[in-house]
Amino acid sequence: MSLLRNFMTVGGATLSSRVLGFGRDILMAAALGTGPVADAFVVAFRFPNLFRRLFAEGAFNSAFIPLFARSLEGEGREAAKQFAQDAMAGLLTVLTAVCALAMIAMPVLMFALAPGFVGDPDKFDLAVLLTRITMPYLALVSLLALLSGVLNGLGRFAAAAFAPVMLNVVLIGVLWAILSMGLAGENDAGVWLAVGVLIGGIAQLALVVGDLLRAGFLPKLVRPRWTPGMKRLVELGIPGLIAGGITQINIVVGTMIASLQAGAVSLLYYADRLYQLPLGVVGIAIGVVLLPELARRLKAEDGPGVEAAQARSLEFAMLLTLPAAVALAAVPEPLVSVLFERGAFDETARIGTAAALQAFAIGLPSFVLIKVFSPAFFAREDTKTPMKVGALSVAVNVACSLALFPFLGHVGIALATSIAGWVNALILYRLMRNRGYWTVPTALRRKLAAMLGCAVAMGIVLIVLGGALQGWLALGALLPLRLLALSLLVGAGIVLFFGLAHVTGVARLNEMRAMLRRRSA
Repeated sequence: MSLLRNFMTVGGATLSSRVLGFGRDILMAAALGTGPVADAFVVAFRFPNLFRRLFAEGAFNSAFIPLFARSLEGEGREAAKQFAQDAMAGLLTVLTAVCALAMIAMPVLMFALAPGFVGDPDKFDLAVLLTRITMPYLALVSLLALLSGVLNGLGRFAAAAFAPVMLNVVLIGVLWAILSMGLAGENDAGVWLAVGVLIGGIAQLALVVGDLLRAGFLPKLVRPRWTPGMKRLVELGIPGLIAGGITQINIVVGTMIASLQAGAVSLLYYADRLYQLPLGVVGIAIGVVLLPELARRLKAEDGPGVEAAQARSLEFAMLLTLPAAVALAAVPEPLVSVLFERGAFDETARIGTAAALQAFAIGLPSFVLIKVFSPAFFAREDTKTPMKVGALSVAVNVACSLALFPFLGHVGIALATSIAGWVNALILYRLMRNRGYWTVPTALRRKLAAMLGCAVAMGIVLIVLGGALQGWLALGALLPLRLLALSLLVGAGIVLFFGLAHVTGVARLNEMRAMLRRRSA
């Protein structure tokens, strides 16, 4: 199957998950708003969710997949399966201990996770309770990530990509029950949601296990062993986890600082959910598919194939990311209002979320570029370089957050995350170019500049059109009318951008269809 078709498979599955995630967040906004229960649940879910994104969205794979692929290609299926079993045994042993210790020490950990909650004992205690409930999800999702890495290494992407859909389905059901029982805004609503996270983790794992059974490649539970393969996995894995999860680590750092402002944690969460849609659909698809592709081509010493895969990935990523970033920056309020503004989510929450979304949109292309550039290092079993660059970006994020927060509040935190993202992406590209891994061809640079021009033109039209549709988009209008107006706004942006891209030759529609049909050598 072609590289771009794999992108579309993973991206389509992620899109399904994110659309359901919007449904979940719409119900969550109505049930929790931006009050203390919402803040407590966001912090409780943030910690295990950080590990979900570190593991399930490609960071763990940065270490596991190259080693698994090398074992599979060089030693055969049985050796690769044994390697996966040893990795699973070690991972489960460590995570069981980590989960147990974290649950015991949660009151202490909460001082670091949300120092601003200390002044509100009820919120602090609720956050501790909810985080203890959600903590076992960390072990479930880590096992899910390893098994997904096995599937990806085998060239099977669909089941692992669709697994997050199960979590959203479960949480939507729980939120619907909360609203039906009249528990909106109460502490019990947070408890039910935390339990739903655990159930969703079990459902995700079941989906991936089923696909491995069909493939005849389900690893067995064995006793942990310290082998040369495990030593190499740890050497690559720890830096890989840090490097691959830098964006998420920056968000967690922002959450810690935001806890000092009432409601800021929730405002950043809702803004994060909106810009995570294009980041998830494009960035995760690139990261998951590109790494095994580069690892295979490097193993085969296929230099032109490596360069072609890197170029196609960057072009595909920016073709979808640039218009999304411009649209989020141009018309954030209509998106936030129609999707979230109801129930406990009021006008103040809408304005605060929209402002944070604009700041995050500035960094959206950089977050995707990190996903495009990092596999060039990971595929060469170099996880330390991205880790060092990521550590620098965390330092930049902390410094900018502390500098901007007193003046811009939670918006300063979002802006600091974007600045750190660009620092990370630009340094990664410079190192990649200096080491001779890959340089963006001149023709592709011109094409990227033209893409940006098309996106800016689209953004200007969206601002004008958003003003013309303001009456239909306003809170007082009927919901079907608001949804229709938002659909018109989004549809107009898509048609305009790709129409301009076609006319200017940036992306001919027939060429895009041909790329999706093209098969790799």
